[in-house]
This record gives sequence, structure tokens and C-alpha cells, in this order.
Amino acid sequence: MTLKQPARMSLAEQVAHQMDSMIRTGKWPVGTRIPPEPELVNQLGVSRNTVREAVRALVHTGMLETRQGDGTYVSSSSDLGAALQRRCKRSNIVETLEVRSALEQEAARLAALRRTEEDVEEMLRWLRASDAAETIEQYIDADMKLHQSIIRAADNSILTELYEHMTEAIHRSIGETVERMIFSPASERFVAHKKIHKEMVEAIIDREPEAATQAVRAHIEASQQAMLRQEQGGSA
Repeated sequence: MTLKQPARMSLAEQVAHQMDSMIRTGKWPVGTRIPPEPELVNQLGVSRNTVREAVRALVHTGMLETRQGDGTYVSSSSDLGAALQRRCKRSNIVETLEVRSALEQEAARLAALRRTEEDVEEMLRWLRASDAAETIEQYIDADMKLHQSIIRAADNSILTELYEHMTEAIHRSIGETVERMIFSPASERFVAHKKIHKEMVEAIIDREPEAATQAVRAHIEASQQAMLRQEQGGSA
């Protein structure tokens, strides 16, 4: 990695700009630890103080996160994403479900119009994985990946990026909804939850945007009802 030098920027700003580029292009993926300080100093040919200042700047934006005794990790692929992640952490499950409803209905509609055979294979892969799940954790993971595959099939880069930045909040909403359905007095609600997923994927495969949108709406409404029943003490 060689330091590029945009004009009219301090050395620390140049280093921060270079690190920002490494993150945005995926060379430093979200969740990974960046090279240690001595390695960055050698790679970029700058002082420790310059590297530290650049890291602090990206920590401030939320793109990097320092972990005491463990190093510095990439926490977001953009400063906008970091801001959205911070906002999502302050949201409740009801708000998250409402935003999911808006994003996922449009994603399903677009996916039904634009999906490729590769998209279909990926959706079916995670649909089968959810059916085969033996634990709640396995089911939640497959469920999350199924929704992400539908988002990608919509072939809209802004929609995909927005959804990715909401991953933590969405994962939390899926987890809480599934757990409440599984432990609900009426276990058929969980069976219905899985059935809606199948209908959603089938509508996308059959290129039926209206049916796909309706399936997503039914899915989110079922999740909202599960949350409401829990608040009311599990009554039907």
C-alpha cells in the first residue's frame, strides 16, 4: 500500500483518506482488524502520531472502532453507514419493523422484476437452510441471509447499502420475532411464518411483483402481531 497524496490536505488527512478508501473498496472489510500501528507506519512511510491522528478521525466518524487490548476494527463501510448504525441502535423493534416493511416490500417488487438465476439459487439455498435449521440461532441466521439475498436480487445499490447498514437492527428484530413465535402458545404461528417466506420466494421466482409485495407485507404484519401479543401477555 503506497500513500497517495491529494492536494491541500494535511499528512494525517491524507492517511485518513487512504484508510477510508481501503474500507470503502472492501480491502478492509467490515468486522476485520486493520493492520497494527507499526505496520501502517512502515507501509505509509509516516510517523506514529500521523497514523494515530488518522485513526482517531475515522473512529470519530464511526468507520473504525478501537478495542482495548485487541486493536482497531472496521465497524462500517462509510461514515453515512456509521451514522445510520448509531441511529438504529436507539430505535425499538416496532420502528425497525416499520422501516423493514418499506424497504423489503420495494425490494421484493424489484427482485421479482430483476432477479437472475443466480439470485434464485441463493434465495432457495437460504430457504432450504431455514427449513433444515435445528436451533433458533441457525434459523435466525438463515432467515437473515434469505432477506439479504432478496435485497441483492433487487439490484439497487443504494437499497442494498441501506439494508446492510441496518443489519444489526434487522437481525435483532428477526431474533426477537422468531423467539416470540416459537415460544408462543399457538405454535402454528411459527409454521405460518415459514410458509410466508416460501410464498415470498415463489412470487419472486415466478416474476409476480404484486404477490411478492403482498407476501412481505403479510410477513411484517405477522411479526408486528407477535410483538403485540407478547406485550399483552401472550394472549391470542
